[in-house]
This record gives sequence, C-alpha cells and structure tokens, in this order.
Amino acid sequence: MTHHNLTIEAFVKLGDFLRTFCEFITSDNNSEHLNHKWTARFKTEIEMAQHYNGWFSEENCIHAFQEWGNLLTRENLEAWCENYNLTINKEKVVALIMAGNIPLVGFHDLLCVLVTGNKALVKLSSNDQKLIPLLIDYVKSIEPYFEGRVTFTKEKLEHYDAVIATGSNNTARYFKYYFGKKPHIIRKNRNSVAVLNGKESGEELTALGEDIFRYFGLGCRSVSKIFIPNDYNIDTFFKAMFPHNDIINHNKYANNYDYNKAVYLMSEFKILDNGFLILKEEKSYGSPIASLFYEHYNNSEELKAKLKLEEDNIQCIVSSGFIDNEIVFGQTQKPSLSDYADGIDTVNFLLRTS
Repeated sequence: MTHHNLTIEAFVKLGDFLRTFCEFITSDNNSEHLNHKWTARFKTEIEMAQHYNGWFSEENCIHAFQEWGNLLTRENLEAWCENYNLTINKEKVVALIMAGNIPLVGFHDLLCVLVTGNKALVKLSSNDQKLIPLLIDYVKSIEPYFEGRVTFTKEKLEHYDAVIATGSNNTARYFKYYFGKKPHIIRKNRNSVAVLNGKESGEELTALGEDIFRYFGLGCRSVSKIFIPNDYNIDTFFKAMFPHNDIINHNKYANNYDYNKAVYLMSEFKILDNGFLILKEEKSYGSPIASLFYEHYNNSEELKAKLKLEEDNIQCIVSSGFIDNEIVFGQTQKPSLSDYADGIDTVNFLLRTS
C-alpha cells in the first residue's frame, strides 16, 4: 500500500474508535468497553486533562474527540485528498509548533503532514501535552508505518525542512526571526465575529452561543465580537444566551468573569451584564474571557467593506445571508478537513515545498 492509503486506513480506524469511544463515555451503559485498554487509556487522559490545564474540561475534551471522530471517515478523507496530487510530494521533515488554547488544536496540521507523506517534528504547547500524543500512539498501534513518522520534542528544533508555527502576534515575530529562512506558515492571533441583522430566530441566536462559549471562547474560531444594527434590542440576544448559563459554574471562567467585570466597573466603562457574560461596546476584536465586544452598524455594505479591510485579523464570520463563505450559527467549532486556518492551504504548501 502507498503511504497515502496507509494513512487513510489508519485515520479511518482512529475515527471509528473516537466515535465509539465518545458514544460510550456519554452513555450510561459502558460496562462492555471497560476492559478495552485504549478505552481505559483515553478515559484516564480525559479525566486527567483538567489537572494539567484547567480550561480542558471533560466536556470540551469529549467535544474535540467527537468532532474529529465525525471528520475522520473514509468518505471525508478521500474527498479531501482527491483535491490534490499527493504523488508530487518530496518527503521532508516538517517542524510543527503547536498552540494549546483548545484541545487538539494542532491536530489538523499534523494530519496534513502525514497525509502528504512527510515526517513531523512536533513541539507541543505546554497547555496541551497529552491529547495529541495519545491519538498518535493509537494510530501507531494499528499501523506500524507511523513508527518514526512523528517525533515529539521539548528540545530546540533542529534538522527540519519546513515549519508551521502557531502563536500570538508577539511570538509570530519571534518565529519569523528564527524560522524565516525555511519555507514556513506562521500564524498570529485571529478572532471570529458574528453579524446580526435583528431577524434571527431564537434558535439561531442560541446556536450562536455555541460559537461564543464552546472552549470558553479561547479558540480563534470562537466569536469574540458581534455587530448589531443601531436599533437592535440587546435583550433578545441575552435571552437567547440563557441556556448557556451553566458556564459560570466553571471555576476559571467565573474568576475571569468577576475580574473583568470589576476592571470594567472600576474604569467606569459602560457594560451590559447578564450574570455570566459581559457585553462591552468596543472597536477591537479580541474580547477577554467572559466578555463579548459589540459594535453598531448602519449599513451592511459599509460593514462588508470594513470586514474586508480587517480580514487578516478575522478567522470566521458567522451570519445569515450577509457574506460569501459565512458560517452558519453554531458551526464555528465544526470545521471541515478543507477549512484551513487563516485561509492558507496547508496541504498545498506542503506539496509545493521541496
């Protein structure tokens, strides 16, 4: 079998396992799986994840596994790979410097490296040291071909041919300095926004809560700002957010809510607050945890032009009938295999880098 076929077969099996595992862990009837060593190991790692990183709640880890389980089907993987001529790849070692803001956030880059027939030299974020190696250990257990294809290191990166690095705007400058001479993709901070027109149903707005609150708003695909018409009734929005109010029971989120609310009040900023989310009128995009920025707009064409100018700062636009490539309410954390961060085709980059 070619490396391409081996990769697809192995990741189809990983997808099967993740779907079965998530079904087992979210159901009451789990006794038949308890003796399965991989089920036990995954269960332990999910239970321990929150000890290593307080933001990696069990619910969010399971959600990340579930989404990858849904993506890793034969149909999805083959349809994705059919868009490329994978035979043109010249094998290389690709250094991956991963973020750790949400569970498994760097896994798509790693999959791209492997499906193109390259090797990965991975520097994990200190915030996500366990979950990606767990998936790779599973893949190695079912397909020996992957032994030696992925190396995790904490040392200085050496002997690599290309780099994909994800970080903040500050670390991006550092990455550019150190890795600029090699072929590279260097990603900075981005945020996602939603554009409301006042005609949204309650269901759509509640679904938008998933885009705002999933992973506590820590992802670049998390909505951190909404644009609303001048005459918008904000009570409609707050009412639709109410089903997500359990988030305030998470200790780290609640601490951030209390802190940011105190800072805003002491600074005498005008804020709106519903007990678990703070709304603040603001021009910028990156709202703090437990806060959501909002901005009024008069004219949708002017707003489109504004967002076009700001596109380097924006990952996703959630809306209904507002713009091409918009994302449906509630779907930002369900990207497809061909949804590339920052709109840069990672597979194409890897294939064309010799």
